[in-house]
Amino acid sequence: MIARTSRLRAALAALVLAAGCAGAPPTPAPTVGAPAADPGFLAALRAKVPLNPVPLPGDPYLAWRGREPPAPQPGAVCGIQFEPDGVRYRLEPFGSAEAARAAGFAVTHAGACGTCSTLQDLALYLERPDLTAPVRSCGMRVNQADILACLEALGFSAPCAATWGYNVRNTKYACFFTCAVSWVEGEPSVKPDGRLNDCLQCDEDRSGPVFKATAGRTRRNSGIRSSIARPAGQVAPVVHDELPPLLPAH
Repeated sequence: MIARTSRLRAALAALVLAAGCAGAPPTPAPTVGAPAADPGFLAALRAKVPLNPVPLPGDPYLAWRGREPPAPQPGAVCGIQFEPDGVRYRLEPFGSAEAARAAGFAVTHAGACGTCSTLQDLALYLERPDLTAPVRSCGMRVNQADILACLEALGFSAPCAATWGYNVRNTKYACFFTCAVSWVEGEPSVKPDGRLNDCLQCDEDRSGPVFKATAGRTRRNSGIRSSIARPAGQVAPVVHDELPPLLPAH
């Protein structure tokens, strides 16, 4: 018990030191758990311009304090439709993939559209399906403005970066000591019995519902596997190379 307390104190000291010294965006790490997406495809996604990105008016954790947001309706999807120029696009929610296709939209992820539904955010999720370490590094910044700047430097759109920033802050308050113990003990993301480690489970329980309802796009509902092993049924069968033409317009 004494040894564990000493390790925890050391971890807290390291976290404080890292928060004070972390000024530059984290160095990109290689993707884990999924093959790297084609750079040309990622560049094409980032070249597209959303006409109606979902804004974030404020801290969603304050808006939903004491309540849990409703889960998306079964079968609901976020659809995407390009303008004739092949560059600008619109996002619209639909009750089903069939309804989206009937309206001329392609499915970009399962569930309702949100602040992370843009193709810019899809590009980052495809490029870096393991965002745990870089987002954690951003979360060690001292103030929220620095956290936001760090997240935007990773490649998130501004509304999505803000959503992640509020998620990081909420998890820091709700799960700090649980995660400190997990980090200092070097716990893998998934326990031998298949359950998430205590830190990731705390984040999923305490921050996950509001994040999912606000962000719209997640890796799982976009068909992207990450370094965290998930049952196959939790990953939506979305294929992004079936979207409308993605080559940058000449």
